[in-house]
Amino acid sequence: MRRVWTVLPETTRTEIADRVGGTSVTPAASGDHAEIAAAVAGSKGQVFVKAASSELGVRSLRYELLVSKAVDRSYSPAVEWHFERDGWLVVGFEHLDGLHADLSPGSPDLDLLGLAVKELGQTPAQGQTWFSPAARLGFAHPAMDGEMLVHTDLNPANLIVVRHGLRIVDWAYATKAAPWVELGLLVQWLIGSGHTPEQAEDWLARFPAWTATDPDVLNAFASMNATKWSVKSRTSKDAWVHDLAAWTDKWAAYRRVRYPQT
Repeated sequence: MRRVWTVLPETTRTEIADRVGGTSVTPAASGDHAEIAAAVAGSKGQVFVKAASSELGVRSLRYELLVSKAVDRSYSPAVEWHFERDGWLVVGFEHLDGLHADLSPGSPDLDLLGLAVKELGQTPAQGQTWFSPAARLGFAHPAMDGEMLVHTDLNPANLIVVRHGLRIVDWAYATKAAPWVELGLLVQWLIGSGHTPEQAEDWLARFPAWTATDPDVLNAFASMNATKWSVKSRTSKDAWVHDLAAWTDKWAAYRRVRYPQT
């Protein structure tokens, strides 16, 4: 849950100011994973600061620090500095100047996304500190297990188009899984950006990890994901939850017709 900048202890805010050369704070306009998320500018430049004090928040930020070591800088924001003080973990990330990616049909940003996803599909998740597919998604299938680093939330708000390509932000739920899982989770965002389920799958067919996955596995994944969001939508008033319920249901319904269970 997002909190206001002033909940940070004064000594913590002072250390941030010392590192940045002052603090002109602009809270992040979207997202709520990090307790504190803001662009901070000073005489030494500008950074994007995330901070957390809760157990889950600190664990998520530690994942993001791990990702900065595991993922090529061209796809993950660099970590400029980090420290712990007064019960808070504070991380200063490279500030990215750019627009959120447009994933609508025909957008040139899709090519940038394709290059990033291909590269990430070959990036191993070293060690045992990552989320498992079941822990991250709330459902399981043996084929979801794997060794690759999977972002799990490549929605347009987490994709920033910069001068030299695409950067992916918010790695708080990085998962160790089979590479096709990333692609399965992309379907909902492609549909939400205007693709039909058929168009979304046609775009994903460029990835060997997608075409090599058993259609019955994809059917099961689509069904379980749709069920999860349908259940969530019954007790939530958040528009984005209902959007995801609609998009995942559209994909699951398409697969039931297009690829009947064998």
